[in-house]
Order: sequence, then structure tokens, then C-alpha cells
Amino acid sequence: MARSLDILGVRVDDVTYDEAIALIVGWIDDARRGAGGPHVVTTPNPEFVMAARRDPAFCALLHRAALNIPDGVGLLLAARLLGGRLREHVRGTDLVERLARSAADRGDRWFLLGAAPGVARAAADRLLARYPGLQIAGAEPGSPRPEDDGRVRALVAAAGRVDLLLIAYGAPTQEAWLDRNLGPLRIPVGIGVGGVFNFLSGRAPRAPLWARRLELEWLHRLVTQPWRWRRQLALPQFLALAAWAAVRRSRITNAPGPH
Repeated sequence: MARSLDILGVRVDDVTYDEAIALIVGWIDDARRGAGGPHVVTTPNPEFVMAARRDPAFCALLHRAALNIPDGVGLLLAARLLGGRLREHVRGTDLVERLARSAADRGDRWFLLGAAPGVARAAADRLLARYPGLQIAGAEPGSPRPEDDGRVRALVAAAGRVDLLLIAYGAPTQEAWLDRNLGPLRIPVGIGVGGVFNFLSGRAPRAPLWARRLELEWLHRLVTQPWRWRRQLALPQFLALAAWAAVRRSRITNAPGPH
């Protein structure tokens, strides 16, 4: 298993894209051999961490997850402030694209669940156009409400074998859905992907490559989706907490010992 860091009380796994894909593919292969249980994959960013600090149930869920990828440049900055290192910024959208390329070669079957009506289907169609060997068992909006779990599970189960389920209800709702339902569905891997279907479907513009390389994707999202400004207040709050935690850690480390 990957080395992990504690970022303000949340476990973040120090994985690269290649390592994350190897883990996910390995879990799918284990399931085909009849070994291993369901694996929840989450995509933490500073908003996740701030939400987990307010919500102990969400924090516990993240600690139970099989893999928490570092999906946020703020996490890499916080790791350095706290004396650690996350080797790569593993963006959820890019991880899905790379997994699709691998799945097309392997014949894996995916199910896309969530987002607004029609968005999952549009995302599936674009993925199929880019990766012709990929198999999409279904693409439906479903429902995140616990009272609808039975109906949505029946919908997914009717699609036949599913190796990977992508779910887009936003955090922490999508992670809670996976925590409740992935095991009963006997699906080896489920990933909470937030707004990824909107990017894949073309409903929301993704930051240009130059902005991603400069780690300015958050700024592009704020400009193109200004309604997100309240949510993005979490980033400066998060960095302030990380800086304060670093100061406290330094004081403890440098405190004089007993004479």
C-alpha cells in the first residue's frame, strides 16, 4: 500500500498516476479471481479536508477508503509546510482519462452514475468515442438519497458485470453512497469523481493545459464558474491552518529539552 500523510487530520496517499492506476487495476483483477472486497477511491482536495474537519463521519469515511489520491495543489503545499512531500498532483479528471485508456485495452466494464440528467450519458459517449475498446455498462443520474438506494442498486445490478463505478454526486454525498452501496453491489472499485462528468461531457470547460501546468486550474474554475467563490474560500482557510500547524510543529521540534 502507498505511503500516506496526515494533512490536518485527513489521510492522503502519496501516489503517482501510474501507482494509482496499478492499484485500481490490481483490485479489479483480484475481484475477477474471486479475491478481495470493494475498494472506495476518493479524490481529496482542500475542500475535502475542511469538510472532514467539520464532519467526523466524513473524516472516518476517508480513513476507511482504500485510496485517497492527492487531487489538489493545496495538499502538496500543505504537505511541504508540514515537513512531508506528496510526489504528484493526481487530478481526478486526468486519472479517469488514463484509466479509460487502460480499460479500453483490458475490456473493463464501467458504470457512470450521477450528475444532472443526461450528463453521465454524454460523458459516456465521449469516452467511448475516445477509447473505442472501453465498455460502458450504464450511464444514469440515479439518486444520492439513502431511501433510493434499493432502486439505484437494482438499476446498476441489471447492467451486468461492472468492474468500476464512477459516481458524481459531489463530496461527501458520493463517498457516503459508495460506503453504503459498493459492497452490496459486489463492484470491486468505486471512485467519487465530483464534477468530472461535466468536464468529460463538455458541459463545463476545463482549464487549458498551460493553466494546469502552472497549477492555476482553481483560478480558471473560479472565473468560468463564479458561483463557486464561496466554496473556494476553503483554500485560504486551509492554507492558514496548515501554516499554523507547521508553526506549532516547529515550536515543538525546536523546544529546549530538559536540563
